[in-house]
Amino acid sequence: MNRIFFRFFVLVMLSITAATFVIYFAFSRLFGDPLDDIARSQAAAQIFLLEQYVDQAPADEWLGRLNKVREVSTVRYDLIPLEQARAQLGSGRRAALDRGEIVLDPARKAFFRRVDLEGERYIGSHEEVLHAQNLPIDIGQALKMEALRYVIVAIALLVPIALWSRSHWQGLQALSSMADEFGSGKLTVRAHMKSSATIYPLAERINHMAGRIEDLLEAQRSLLNSVSHELRTPIARLEFALELLDARAKDPDLSKRIAAMEGDLAELNNLVSELLDMSKLDSARTLQSATLSLDELLHECCGALPHASAKLDCEFESGLGAIEADGRLLGRAIGNLLRNAQKYAAARILLSARRRADGVEIAIDDDGPGIPEEERDKIFDPFYRLDRSRDRATGGFGLGLSIAQKAVALHGGTLKVESSALGGARFVIALPGGKGLKE
Repeated sequence: MNRIFFRFFVLVMLSITAATFVIYFAFSRLFGDPLDDIARSQAAAQIFLLEQYVDQAPADEWLGRLNKVREVSTVRYDLIPLEQARAQLGSGRRAALDRGEIVLDPARKAFFRRVDLEGERYIGSHEEVLHAQNLPIDIGQALKMEALRYVIVAIALLVPIALWSRSHWQGLQALSSMADEFGSGKLTVRAHMKSSATIYPLAERINHMAGRIEDLLEAQRSLLNSVSHELRTPIARLEFALELLDARAKDPDLSKRIAAMEGDLAELNNLVSELLDMSKLDSARTLQSATLSLDELLHECCGALPHASAKLDCEFESGLGAIEADGRLLGRAIGNLLRNAQKYAAARILLSARRRADGVEIAIDDDGPGIPEEERDKIFDPFYRLDRSRDRATGGFGLGLSIAQKAVALHGGTLKVESSALGGARFVIALPGGKGLKE
């Protein structure tokens, strides 16, 4: 946000600078160089003395009056050849000199003017130029005055722009904070602004959009909850009916079919339970945070994992400290990742944890087949399963990793998958520090 207004400020300053140069060159083109006008006004006394005293003398007294002026003036007056004067001037000023005009040279504090166009004052006067030096010209002061004038104009422009931009910046900051909170799961948050605010219409549209999103998500959540709860009743009836049927059946083949149907119902019941868990994780209100020991939580996750052919190693130092978290949800996330590793590991699973400068990192490694890089972003989508896992024995419902990611995200952390040094997949949970973690 600050970058936007910094760029805007730089753009305004560059525009003012560009406008200054455009004004200068435009005025120079149309009305002459402003510095010449300033220099002419500063040398006005010497020009007046030349034009009204020296030039008004009769032809035979012109040099005499010029010498008198030389005696009393601090300005140095020299007579130089016309070609020497022309060599010191540009093409535009040469033409003015040839016309008999006073040509100023502000940089050298001097001016040039031909003595006589017709040669009437003295012999050879038409080939000589009067060169006045050491004129009381101070272009530096004039430039400072011009710079101060433009600075005042720039400030006069920047102050209202800054006040206008400040109100925009504050409004955009409020919208940015609202978007962050909304994205973190606080669906009831809204942007509150005065109707006189410049971005009030934008805030109203964003609030309307947020309300629509909240309504849609709430409707989706309600539908999922309702469907899931309604499914439990017929599932329970079917389970009861199958138990009665199995008790009365004497046919072994029928008993096998009943047992298979009971397995299907148990799977359906588990799916309903996971769907309900998924719906609860859509809001930060699900969190029931408390201060708990990270060491104890990890040991509980290791102990709760059912025994399997793959060996589970828990390698983390004691004294990881305490963490502010929902132990049930965070334990569920770690447990889901451990069970996922257990499905695919060949011989070994490794659970490790370490403290970082900015928080805690928990990693689950396995020596299984791993996850293709192009599918690593998709495995956290609900119901997504790799092709090799689409059987009932290992595939599950494709909700375990999604639930784990949502649970970690509610704690302000991230969950990503990498290649493991063991040869399989490596799931890394990164939880933020500072506020939640305590030594």
